[in-house]
Amino acid sequence: MGKISKAFSPKDMTEGAPWKRIIEFSIPMLIGNIAQQFYNTADSIIVGKYVGDNALAAVGSASPILNLLLVLFVGISTGAGIMVSQYFGAKERKHLSHTIGVCVTLTAVASVIIMVIGPWVTRPLLDFLNTPESIIDWCNDYLVIYYVGIAGFAYYNILAGVLRGLGDSISALVFLLIATVLNVGLDIWFVAGLGLGVAGVALATVIAQSISAVLCIIKLAKMRSIFDFNLKMLIPDRNFSRRLIKLGLPSGITQAIFSLAMIVVQSLTNSFGEMVIACNVIVMRVDGFAMMPNFTFGSAMTTYAGQNIGAKKMDRVTKGTKQGTIIAVAVSATITLLILIFGKYLMGVFTDTAELVDLSMRMMRILAVGYIAMAVTQSLSGVMRGAGDTMTPMWISLITTVVLRVPVAYGIAYLTRSAAYPTGRPESTFISLLVSWTLGAIITTIFYKKGKWREKGFTGEAE
Repeated sequence: MGKISKAFSPKDMTEGAPWKRIIEFSIPMLIGNIAQQFYNTADSIIVGKYVGDNALAAVGSASPILNLLLVLFVGISTGAGIMVSQYFGAKERKHLSHTIGVCVTLTAVASVIIMVIGPWVTRPLLDFLNTPESIIDWCNDYLVIYYVGIAGFAYYNILAGVLRGLGDSISALVFLLIATVLNVGLDIWFVAGLGLGVAGVALATVIAQSISAVLCIIKLAKMRSIFDFNLKMLIPDRNFSRRLIKLGLPSGITQAIFSLAMIVVQSLTNSFGEMVIACNVIVMRVDGFAMMPNFTFGSAMTTYAGQNIGAKKMDRVTKGTKQGTIIAVAVSATITLLILIFGKYLMGVFTDTAELVDLSMRMMRILAVGYIAMAVTQSLSGVMRGAGDTMTPMWISLITTVVLRVPVAYGIAYLTRSAAYPTGRPESTFISLLVSWTLGAIITTIFYKKGKWREKGFTGEAE
């Protein structure tokens, strides 16, 4: 019983071998990311199998718009994770309590904003993107339901980030697994059983996420030995709110830039027709599995760096960064190889259309090497964020996504126009992504080695 209790308690990453602490923290997160991907993938598999390829395309076309309006939560989550990990590492109970309280309050405000704005702007955005008439109504239904129930998504992701900042990646994993099983069960019931189609998928997701959010709140309420969780701490503190927003805003802007670029590229993808749209959905779902170790180690390095910087142990940060990046690259390379070998079978889960499976596999091979480059980018960016330097990753993302990816995608499409491909070859969007990832890894490495992120630690400065 003691070992189980210990597994669900916060982890101090300022002691012990860095690579061991990173792996111990990362394994539950990696399992959680796998579950998260199944969570997202279940929607696509079920609508693809029970409704058809157009429904699959509808869910995928909705994703860029969905991501754009979730940037508020990305900012809160990033700022919270950095502050929680640093204050936990510094053993600053009062600051830690205020930070968590601010997270809960700001999440409520952001949720209300999205619930009001989301349904209002959805249809105009879908029209702007030239979403095919055959799928536009499904896209709209999916997004409106998601936005109305956004609080569950928001609170789970932000509070799970708080738990991870405290070093507790196990609880976040368990709550996600519960939500994943529930989501898949509800997907099958709503879509296959009740015939609710794409709307049923959105409804299932909202319900599952809300339950996982409630579980996170209950868990945090039981951690009173580490911080104070009461009504007083929920009252917004100007200094902590300002700091959280200052730290999180660059990450929110980064996500907004990425989402806007995805929307612009989605418009190009839509011009290729329903088959390519559905292909893009399948590739992006498989892409989620290939990206899992990268995002996992990026988050792990943020918590690791934050706690050790809070404890003023910079030598451990440097040592852990090297070890963590090597592990991330090795894991990413292995998963990428497995996807290249077995990817065709995985893609066959989404659709029975052989032409669609072959097209998707062709696009996946283009992206393969880029995942290893992303392992480097995510690990080093995670360290910089953990130190409080969220601006540098933002500028790198701006350069690689807007200045590079979008022009490359449209440029290749323009140059490859032909009678067979009047709007250009569909490979253009995937080649542009590979170029963006590779350049991002190079630039991130350069800025990490310059070391200005080391000056960004802020723990204990605010009252």
